[in-house]
Amino acid sequence: MEAFAASVLLVAVAEIGDKTQLLSLYLAARYRSPGAIVAGIAVSTLANHALAGALGAWVATLVSPDMLRWILGIAFLGCAVWALFADTLSAPTGLERGRLGVFLITVVAFFVAEMGDKTQLATVALAAKYSTVVVVVLGSTVGMMVANAPVVYAGERLAKRLPLAWARRLAALLFALTGVATLAGWI
Repeated sequence: MEAFAASVLLVAVAEIGDKTQLLSLYLAARYRSPGAIVAGIAVSTLANHALAGALGAWVATLVSPDMLRWILGIAFLGCAVWALFADTLSAPTGLERGRLGVFLITVVAFFVAEMGDKTQLATVALAAKYSTVVVVVLGSTVGMMVANAPVVYAGERLAKRLPLAWARRLAALLFALTGVATLAGWI
């Protein structure tokens, strides 16, 4: 029970203001299908954190913390620039239609965004500390849902009042601030 509670609490707190939480807001504004988005986040997080529990310790031995900080800082700044531009590529046929399309888009986008994220690294550390990886993965997944599900549902309501261009600008600003803070070592 301790491993589960620690995983839920640490990941939920670490996720506040995180790039994947920004992604949750963006997906809610873009697709306005909260049930499919929340389900996609759950499936993606479960898969991602299972990999983190199994492979994260090995990856951590390959990259120094200082190098990881630079990689993440530059990646955040790149995401800030990317967020300023509207989508120019059309989605593959069928992915824009219906709830399954939004679900699959969310699974893939969230899985990729979570790679190397602080909540993924927290899952690695918790899995190393506790002997039961399954409980840690379940706890970290619940923590992600606690932090992201409310954003998705609030984001849908905000999307009706906030134009997508402004949502992109806000996301770009938050990504840029996160990138600068990461590079400066503040987070």
